[in-house]
Amino acid sequence: MMNLPKPIVVLAMISCSLTSFAQTVPQLGKNSVKEVIAAMTLEEKATLVVGASKPPANQSTMAGGAMIGATQAKVPGAAGNTAAIPRLGIPSMVLSDGPAGVRIQPIRNGDSTKTYYATAFPVGTLLASSWDPALVNRVGKAFGNEVLEYGVDILLAPGVNIHRNPLNGRNFEYYSEDPLIAGTMAGAIINGVQSNGVGTSIKHFAANNQETNRTTINTLVSERALREIYLRGFRIAIAASNPWTVMSSYNKINGTYTAERHDLITTVLRDEWHFKGFVMTDWGGGRNWVDEMKAGNDLIEPGRPSQTQAIISAVQHDSLSVKALDENVEHILNIVLQSPSFKHYQYSNKPDLKAHAEISRQAATEGMVLLKNDDHTLPLKGVKVIAAFGNASYNTIAGGTGSGDVNKAYVVSVRQGLDNAGYICDAGLTYDYTTYLKQEKAKAPAGRRAPAPAEFMESEEMINKRSGSTDIALITIGRNAGEGSDRNLQTNYNLTDAEKQQIKKIATAFHHQGKKVVIVLNIGGVIDMNGWQDDADAILLAWQPGLEAGNAIADVLSGKVNPSGKLATTFPVTYTDVPSAKNFPGTPEGKPEQVIYQEGIYVGYRYYDTFNVKPQYEFGYGLSYTNFSISGLKLNTSTMTKNLTAAVSVKNTGGVAGKQVVQIYVSAPAKSIDKPVQELRAFGKTKLLQPGESQVLTFNISVNDLASYHTAQSEWITDAGKYTLKAGASSRDIKQAAVFTVPAPIVTENDHKAFELPVEISELKGK
Repeated sequence: MMNLPKPIVVLAMISCSLTSFAQTVPQLGKNSVKEVIAAMTLEEKATLVVGASKPPANQSTMAGGAMIGATQAKVPGAAGNTAAIPRLGIPSMVLSDGPAGVRIQPIRNGDSTKTYYATAFPVGTLLASSWDPALVNRVGKAFGNEVLEYGVDILLAPGVNIHRNPLNGRNFEYYSEDPLIAGTMAGAIINGVQSNGVGTSIKHFAANNQETNRTTINTLVSERALREIYLRGFRIAIAASNPWTVMSSYNKINGTYTAERHDLITTVLRDEWHFKGFVMTDWGGGRNWVDEMKAGNDLIEPGRPSQTQAIISAVQHDSLSVKALDENVEHILNIVLQSPSFKHYQYSNKPDLKAHAEISRQAATEGMVLLKNDDHTLPLKGVKVIAAFGNASYNTIAGGTGSGDVNKAYVVSVRQGLDNAGYICDAGLTYDYTTYLKQEKAKAPAGRRAPAPAEFMESEEMINKRSGSTDIALITIGRNAGEGSDRNLQTNYNLTDAEKQQIKKIATAFHHQGKKVVIVLNIGGVIDMNGWQDDADAILLAWQPGLEAGNAIADVLSGKVNPSGKLATTFPVTYTDVPSAKNFPGTPEGKPEQVIYQEGIYVGYRYYDTFNVKPQYEFGYGLSYTNFSISGLKLNTSTMTKNLTAAVSVKNTGGVAGKQVVQIYVSAPAKSIDKPVQELRAFGKTKLLQPGESQVLTFNISVNDLASYHTAQSEWITDAGKYTLKAGASSRDIKQAAVFTVPAPIVTENDHKAFELPVEISELKGK
């Protein structure tokens, strides 16, 4: 044997010893999750359940020199990371915001030669307005590819909260006032995203329906309203798609933070719904980190060392059991095993943004809603020169602000889209608006998000001049909102007096010349329509359509695409008609501490239809450039004991190819419990039907779909009696009806008692 210096022999022996030690330590993926957990120290377990907000400057070490919580912020601009434990083969996962696109930094380390822009897809409210889960799934597939190729493991989306009140600043992220629409669309996008081998985090669980004081507000809500309205969308989506994670919300429910509610996170989500992934807090959500662990909220984000120490101390002092902590760890590790980071996926940082932009453009056209179209103003015919008014014609809004924003390479404005479609936008107006917007942008403080500039007011002289030299007036109304604050009733929900006066002047001038006025609504949520809608010959609700906004809007205005979107949220005549208007955002006024859901289950159309309150535009409403008939409604049985199938024929009776949405509402007997006059129970959208072409749509409905929650018994019950199934083009445009009977009451599900109210609340009851 070669004689080696003594120090080298000793080092060789240590190296062999460490190698042998490493071989005996369980490794994630090679050993079972339970074996890995058994090998973890208390410090490692506590580190794993607390997010790694940033790489520690000095990694802490445990005995033996192994690093605890080693991680790397490999995707700049991502919202957070989970901790890594290399000793056991546990990698860090990357979590990124983005209900409408992956939210990461587009420029890294000041190097603009390489960019990391993401596609800004249409916002959730627009996608829901398509009433087309297959389309939303295609968006999800493209979306998920960017998640994967930019090195992200879990997308912090979609949001499934209900449009309880139109002033919620984040309604653009969410889908609908109806849980069936919300849950179906969320399930479709989750399946699309996760088909790429990445995860999602459905949020915000639950009853997070406002931004005002969102981190402390106490939501007082009945168990029935929670289960039938605010939890049902989550349940539908989770059952359809199995998201990797659920994000608990900031607010309290009936006195307790959601992240600390065992009945919400364990009893309902895991025991009743059989959710298998892990639950994380919203960023900084909750207050008692140990109670979060006990409740089943597995991961605390974004994470601080003090939280790790609090969990360690709780275990050491017997206020948190090792069993509970092990369950939290197990839930996280089960997902880590599925992640691209664990599988060492070599992400490219080069998704096909061009192809995804085309998908975004198509989806945008499918969710736009034609609200008004007098005398066939649209599609544009015989129009060459357009007078484009409105800031948003030139500074078009792709999506909302906050975590729902996307760092995109560009946004196609309405003016650019019209140019691209071959129209000519008046040069004088273009100069006036672009000059004004540049000047306003220059005034904004450097490094800050500037508030939207006041609407530019074109002179009456210029308006009159353009009415003579152009073929049509197009006015784009823009509104934006986002995370952190709710919308201002007077300046964001309502149009200002100056805006209404401007619209009136434009309409008067152009109508005097025998020319039409088209208004495009580039908005994230419902707005007031009073005092100006009569001035428009046509109104197109374009929502916030993503980065291809202008091109998509031009596609619909020109007739290249026939609009087929339908409202998934009601437009009231006036804000005071909204059932939650009297108790939003809560009391005391100014800085609310609690909000009482006094409207109970009567949210959106359930309220308007039951109490005969006329809306401006009802739920499910939307016009087309063609006409359709809905006929031949047939049920497979007149007596329902388990399931029922309904079929209806849709025919394009007009002269232009188009798509039609059929909505199935059911009116139930109110024998044992108060019920809305009707509820959406199914929906479907036809293919593109050519003139004269027909298609039969079939709908399956189960007794579970018809059940109401009886709080006293903790049971879902489908009442006996006569039911009316209605097929329509909106909640107020019913075309066909058929009657069936449920011969005896059916208990469809027994649940656990949950969400006890600390005080009695008075809920609205039907007529």
